[in-house]
Amino acid sequence: MIVVAGEALIDLVPQGTGALASLRPALGGGPYNTAVALGRLGSPTAFCSRTSSDAFGEALLDGLRAAGVDVSGVQRGPEPTTLAVATVDGDGSAAYSFYVDGTADRLFTAPDRLPPTTRAVSFGTCSLVLEPGATAYEELMRTASGNGVFTALDPNIRPGLIPDPDAYRARFRSWLPSISLLKLSEEDARWLGGTPREWLAAGPSAVVITRGGDGLTAFTRDGAEHSVPGEKVTVVDTIGAGDTVNAALLHGLSAWDALTADAVAGLDAEQWTRLLGFAARAAAITCSRAGAEPPYADELDGV
Repeated sequence: MIVVAGEALIDLVPQGTGALASLRPALGGGPYNTAVALGRLGSPTAFCSRTSSDAFGEALLDGLRAAGVDVSGVQRGPEPTTLAVATVDGDGSAAYSFYVDGTADRLFTAPDRLPPTTRAVSFGTCSLVLEPGATAYEELMRTASGNGVFTALDPNIRPGLIPDPDAYRARFRSWLPSISLLKLSEEDARWLGGTPREWLAAGPSAVVITRGGDGLTAFTRDGAEHSVPGEKVTVVDTIGAGDTVNAALLHGLSAWDALTADAVAGLDAEQWTRLLGFAARAAAITCSRAGAEPPYADELDGV
């Protein structure tokens, strides 16, 4: 079981240009998209979050169930669902503004225990910024790591939600001893400061940097770098592409029975090339369709 911990929200995606373009609601949130992608790839997956009991909250849970994701551990509350208003530029890149005050996912509390078959827990995005839930997710991260569970982190920086960037950067560095696999985009890396080598020295077994259409690079503790090019595709938008990479990496490692820090540290160049290539192909499919629509297992060759 791979547990994905973090927010589920509704993306409001413009259907045209201009400030008053009509908006289409879509299921979203970085962790939510990662969980759906894992489920579609066939990995046993559970979602760990708090969602609203409103109609949007019900739709989010239905989307997880449709992907085969276990939602039995999802907390519920009467507060509204978080909304994210997306804007998409000419090359398909998405930016967001958020409506988060008083929403359900912010009131997440750390569970007493994870499912007994848990092999990995994935964290990231808004859930590690917005209090009081951020502290609860951080507690879960440290507890899981302390119990020897593989942990993955995608910070997926949303600058508009971070009132004190320096405080967040310090908090990010404090997480690294508890992280097995760190994945982030080039933009996130620039915003956070530091280098993959500095982050590796603090704890993770590997750091994967996504470079959009230019591909992915993995940095490992032994000083190696492994890169693959991006897959050529007509981009509709990039919504959910990074989340698909998260899922593909975890799915591949699970398929190889490599969801341990030592196993990741021991992957050779051929294995990294296969794993990164699989993630690049999966992300390309997501980019070829509108919204966060990650691929199913039968749309991809095996890792």
